[in-house]
Amino acid sequence: MSVMGLFFILIACIALWWLARQGVLRSSFAEEGEIADFPGAELLPRPPAAKVGLGVFLAVAGCLFSLLCAAFFMRMDAPDWQAPPIPGILWFNTAVLIASSLALDLARRAADRRETDDVKSWLLVGGGCALLFLLGQLWAWRELAAQGLYASSNPANAFFYLLTGTHALHLVGGLAALARTARAAWSGRGGAELAASVELCAIYWHFLLFVWLLLFAMLAGWADNFGVICRRLLS
Repeated sequence: MSVMGLFFILIACIALWWLARQGVLRSSFAEEGEIADFPGAELLPRPPAAKVGLGVFLAVAGCLFSLLCAAFFMRMDAPDWQAPPIPGILWFNTAVLIASSLALDLARRAADRRETDDVKSWLLVGGGCALLFLLGQLWAWRELAAQGLYASSNPANAFFYLLTGTHALHLVGGLAALARTARAAWSGRGGAELAASVELCAIYWHFLLFVWLLLFAMLAGWADNFGVICRRLLS
């Protein structure tokens, strides 16, 4: 079995373990007698469907980025690979994405305390920083294009646009969900429903930050040694 096959088995095991911890895999409908009598009844009520769905989506997205990273490491050993210079604005982008993730976490804590005004403020900060990140990514692509470094000119350039573009698309989807959460906060909806929505946004933002830090390390060349190990394992 290939290393990538083992990797996907590991991802599946982690996903099943998480679902089991949430109580999703327990078949209470198959039990006889009162529902409170079967083992594991203390885990009721079941976790929200939205949280389970987000967990499954993050597992799929994690596999997607893992495949892209594996292709990156395997392709970079070719003689025609010429890594493009890293635009300096990527450092700024990294900082604002960290700030955005931190703001969403603070919004989550404020939602748990039912402090709606603070939730609104931190949602605005988190969304604004995310927009700055996207604008910074557009600036980075424009800077590379101005130097004649297009996706078609070199495989390394193509991977730069592919990896950063895929991450940006995931962030755009997160902004759509964040907009719905902000609308709920401004419409006066609060309590457990708002707290759950903010928590989902915070989890997603932490995932995007983690992925971006890995991508940035790859694009900056800090993960070359790890890439050599991966290519030897995958070859």
